[in-house]
Amino acid sequence: MHAQRGVTLIEMMIALVIMAMVLMVAVPAFTIFLQNQQIRNAAESTVAGLNLARTEAVRRNQPVRFQFVSDLTAACVLSTTSLAWVVSLADPSGACEVAPSDTLAPLAIQKRSATEGARNAVVTTVGGTTSTFNGIGMLTGVSISQINFSNSTGVCEHVDPVNGTMRCLRILVSTGGQARMCDPKVVAPALPDVDPRAC
Repeated sequence: MHAQRGVTLIEMMIALVIMAMVLMVAVPAFTIFLQNQQIRNAAESTVAGLNLARTEAVRRNQPVRFQFVSDLTAACVLSTTSLAWVVSLADPSGACEVAPSDTLAPLAIQKRSATEGARNAVVTTVGGTTSTFNGIGMLTGVSISQINFSNSTGVCEHVDPVNGTMRCLRILVSTGGQARMCDPKVVAPALPDVDPRAC
């Protein structure tokens, strides 16, 4: 018979040191992955909201608004730095808590909280807080033309190529009403080799 042999204290300590080294390498990479995922979630949700507003405007043949708001409470105000948004027929200021309805002001169609899947994502807009689409899907009046997404816990690669770790994103909204997500780090090459990721 052979004597059963267990794990020695030295073998267990070596295994713990190896696990600690693997974690030291993996944790920063995972953190960057989470930052990038939060940015992408926020950008994709915003594109979906813009597309919904445009589609509803065409379907209803009347103006529909996409607007960033401070939060989804009765004290909400329009905002250029909040990820919360409301798609509605009227200005939702002071009535963001109202459930989507065809009869109750602000006649909300859909809304999204700033905390859904993008806790640390940061947004800044160019052109205001609102995009209003008309019955043929085009923007009317002063509207958001650009939306920049980053993360509060890091630096964008296109801002600081040496120390930046996050892949920040941007949405461009044309006067024709099309919303397009792009990567500010990707430089637009000369025609005819246009890179669809470029801003």
